[in-house]
Formats: sequence, structure tokens, C-alpha cells
Amino acid sequence: MRKVLLAACVAILAVTGCGGSKESTATGGAPAKQRLRFAVIPKALEIPVFNYAKIGAERQAKEYGDVDILWNAPVNADQLKQKEILESYITQKVDGIAISSLNGDFLTETINKAIDAGIPVVTWDSDAPKSKRVAFYGVDDLASGRIIGEETIRLLNGKGKVAIITSYGATNLQRRLDGIKEALAKAPGIQVVETFDIKEDAVRCAELMATGTKRYPDLAAWLSTGGWPIFTRNATQVVDPAKTKVISFDTIQPGLDLLREGKVTVLVGQKYFGWGSETVKLLYDIKHGKMPPSTVIDSGVDVVTKENVDDYATKWKKMESGS
Repeated sequence: MRKVLLAACVAILAVTGCGGSKESTATGGAPAKQRLRFAVIPKALEIPVFNYAKIGAERQAKEYGDVDILWNAPVNADQLKQKEILESYITQKVDGIAISSLNGDFLTETINKAIDAGIPVVTWDSDAPKSKRVAFYGVDDLASGRIIGEETIRLLNGKGKVAIITSYGATNLQRRLDGIKEALAKAPGIQVVETFDIKEDAVRCAELMATGTKRYPDLAAWLSTGGWPIFTRNATQVVDPAKTKVISFDTIQPGLDLLREGKVTVLVGQKYFGWGSETVKLLYDIKHGKMPPSTVIDSGVDVVTKENVDDYATKWKKMESGS
């Protein structure tokens, strides 16, 4: 039934050209198409991984030639401000919205409001699965969490105390946390001593890890559902790599250098540029009457270790340069 409703919605969107993308006729001339305006909203401007989503979105828009990207988000992770930004784009009647939800449940009503107003919405990185959003693009967060848990079991030989860093509220981070716990449940010799809520604040990470390291001097590993430990060099300085592993999401710098130096053991990477480029493609197709292949599009992940970090870094440079 949902596919039927989505198909009907897309058909209506294609006919109406919602949100100001209708054709206008120049005096005595042929109809002239207006440019499409797609709003792309990350969780927060201060989170560095989202800079690559912006690059991806703008590259794809440039390739199409008739798309403008409106990039905006709260400076810090603030779900109320993110909702206000989403509301403002509905009021502006943009042609499409791609959003990484700080709190999917909190945004569900507003996303539904956009859909009901004829504005297609896709989510990326962090979903709002209870909403009417047309599709989600990102990693399988539950499976990704399992990868972190499985790597932990392998590295610790199934024994040791671990602490987890997460941020409560976001659907994607909760599912990663669930995946970690599900995997670790298979290794009774591993004990989760504490789960720290970083509240999407990377600046707090060094302080939090220092506190945890002091509180648990025999800690065998730090596990992170997000990239906060590798967004700066400060956070991992308190960790003795000879006795404590760091297994974290995200593969941006300085994470790769920290991995080479042994400060980090495993990184799980996402499709950062694709967050922007693939969601712009989805919105563009929807505007032209083409449904996404699925309501959930798994981007896949990259598992980076000391053994393959140089190869990954080479690939990253190519993605960054667009070559």
C-alpha cells in the first residue's frame, strides 16, 4: 500500500512541479523552466563529516545544471532549531528537502507536513522511519554497530572491559548502539562498564574520554557510534594504545593519521560525499516522476585498519578531488 501511495505522490509532484518549479512563459517565447531548489539539512554545521555531504550535493547540482542547493542547519546539534529550519523551507516552498534527522520522531510531524504540501523529502545519515519521507540513504546502522562489536570481540579475544560513546536521540546512533550490544552479547567475557552520552558535542569528547580512562584504569577498549574521538587529536591523547583500543565510526582526518600512529585501531567509514550527491539525485528523479528503487537505500560501509589505511587514503583523495 505504501508503494502505491508513494507512486501516486510522485506522479502528483511530477505534474504540479511543486514548490515553485513550475514552468513560466517568457513574453512571446517558449516556456522557460525555473531552477530547482533543494534544501539539504545536516544535523549541525559544526560536525565536520557533513562538509563532504555539502561538496557532494553541490557537485551533483552543478552536473545537472538547473539545481540550486540551499545548505543550512543549526550551528550546534539542536533539534528544535533543526525543526525550525525545516519549517522555514516548507514556507519557502522549496522543490525538495534532504535531511539528516537529529531526532527522527521529533521531526516526523514536520516531515509529513512537507510531504502533504507537495514537497518531497528524503532522509540521509539519520532516518525518520515513522514519517512519510520518500526514501532514506545511508548505512545499515544496526549492521554497522554489529561490525564494531565483532571487531571488539576479535581484538580483545572475547575478554575485557569496554566503554561506549554515543549520543541519545538520533535514530541512526541508537541503532548502531543496539548493533554493538547485540554483537557483544555473544561474548560474555566482555563487560560494558558505561555508556557515555556526548550529546553530539565533539568538543566534549576529550573530557569524556579522560574521565572514563581515569574511572576505569583497566579499560580494554573505547567504542564510539560516531566519529567524535577522531574529529580532533585531543580526545585520544589520554588513551594508552598498548592497553586500550579505540574503535570508532568515521574515516575523515585526522582519523586516518591517528590510525597509522596506533592511537585508533579500527574505523568504520560512511559514504560522506554520497550523502549529498545521492540524495540530490533522488530528489531530482522524484521531480521528474521517477520513484527511488527502494524506501531504504543501503550505502554500505568501509572498514579501515592499519593494513588498508594507505589504500583507503588514496581513494579518499580521489573522492575529495572529484576525479
